[in-house]
Amino acid sequence: MNANRIAIPAILKVGRGTLRELGGYLRDGGFGQVVIYFGNGLIDLFGTQVMESLRKEGISVLEYRELDTVDIDDIINLSLILPSRTQAIISIGGGKVIDAGKYAAFLKNLPFISVPTSSSSDGFSSASASLMVHGRRSSMPAKLAYGIVVDTEVIRTAPEKFIYSGIGDMLSKITALYDWIFEAERGYGELNDFAVMIAKKAVNSFVRTPYQSIKDELFLKELVDSLAMSGIANEIAGSSAPTSGSEHLISHALDKFLEVPQLHGIQVGIATYIMSKVQDHRYIRVNTVLTETGFWNYAATLKMRKEDFLRAIDMAPSMKPHRHTYLHEEQYREMAKTLVREDPILNEVLV
Repeated sequence: MNANRIAIPAILKVGRGTLRELGGYLRDGGFGQVVIYFGNGLIDLFGTQVMESLRKEGISVLEYRELDTVDIDDIINLSLILPSRTQAIISIGGGKVIDAGKYAAFLKNLPFISVPTSSSSDGFSSASASLMVHGRRSSMPAKLAYGIVVDTEVIRTAPEKFIYSGIGDMLSKITALYDWIFEAERGYGELNDFAVMIAKKAVNSFVRTPYQSIKDELFLKELVDSLAMSGIANEIAGSSAPTSGSEHLISHALDKFLEVPQLHGIQVGIATYIMSKVQDHRYIRVNTVLTETGFWNYAATLKMRKEDFLRAIDMAPSMKPHRHTYLHEEQYREMAKTLVREDPILNEVLV
């Protein structure tokens, strides 16, 4: 038998009030001495609750601080001064502090506990970190979370834009999978059928979830569960191919040249709609979700520019030249640009 060995989170708790039980989850995981990184301003919001939960279970907090940097040099320096008795690193907050914590854990070969306070992307479950390296945003290998703890009460209180961002990032698995199949058929990569199955099940489960509001408990839990499954699909594949395709390349390009990019999942959600039409694959479903959740209405308030998306589409192949998505072929780039100029929905959203 020649089966791959993969890592999966040993702790996965998603539901109402899980933050108050963090100490119990850590105790059950065998952790007694931890370091905690909070996102900017979150000690005031969650510090007392978290510290009390850990104190009640006899867990020592060797150090805690707020972090607001993803500069790789800052994180390397941070890892060098970690207390020697540290048994796990915990990050509580958004993408920045989670990326910083998982990379510090990777450098020190320590278990990483991911506690996201918003549902803006699948970064809380992925084994990569988006860091600043010599002034440029770069994806670096990091630590797959040993534990993921998501409190849906906390997610619900975050601004709605973060939920919309998570919706956009989750829908992107539809076009990303089609890109992966596309490049495998052309001899540029190799599919992992199990990773395809996991990513497909994740997105299908999400888009079929009944809801009255995007702040419904079931909707938020399904969104977070599906984003977590996406991270596992990447771990199985050994790359981000199951969950990141041409739509992500457009967003990465926007990040490169925009002075103030929008949230990752917002950019990705718009690009997912574009690419689903280019691929002629499930674009009706994509549009239905973006319409009914209110994503399009929110995106329209941002006044994102057509000319930026046109430029990003042309730049997209250079973001990952080793890949071969639809956008790596000129005919599909031209189709995408025509959509940006002429599609009636995009004409309402982009200026």
